[in-house]
Amino acid sequence: MARSYWLVKQEPTFYPFSQLQKDKKTAWTGVRNHLARNHLAAMKKGDRVLFYHSVVGKEVVGICEVEREHYPDPTADDPPWVAVDLKPVAALKRPVSLEAMRGEPSLAQVALLKQSRLSVMPLAKPEFDRIVAMGR
Repeated sequence: MARSYWLVKQEPTFYPFSQLQKDKKTAWTGVRNHLARNHLAAMKKGDRVLFYHSVVGKEVVGICEVEREHYPDPTADDPPWVAVDLKPVAALKRPVSLEAMRGEPSLAQVALLKQSRLSVMPLAKPEFDRIVAMGR
C-alpha cells in the first residue's frame, strides 16, 4: 500500500500536539477551505501527517498518522465538509521552524511556504523525510 504524506496546521493555543499525545486520537474537524477539504478527503488510513503549530511557534512539532479516513464533519451543517481521525506517532526531538524550512533548498516547493493560509496540504515523501530529519 502506497502511503501519502501531509501537513496539518493548528494553533497551539487551541489544540497543541501535546494534547493530541494525551488524547491518543482526535477528530480533525472544522476545516472550511475547499482545497484543504479536498486534501482531507484524499487522506488514507496509515498516511503520515506532520503537525505544525501555526501563529504561535510556527514550527513542525510532531508526526501523526491517519487513523480513520474522511467522514462527514460533525461540526458542520453542510454535508460536503469532512473530518479525519489522527493519532500521534511521535514528537520531533527538535521542532522545525518555518524559518529553517525556508532556508532549506530541498523544501522550496512545500505548500506551507507558498500557500501559508492553507490548513491541510500534501507533502512529497522527500519533503516529509527532510523535515523529519531536521527535527532529529
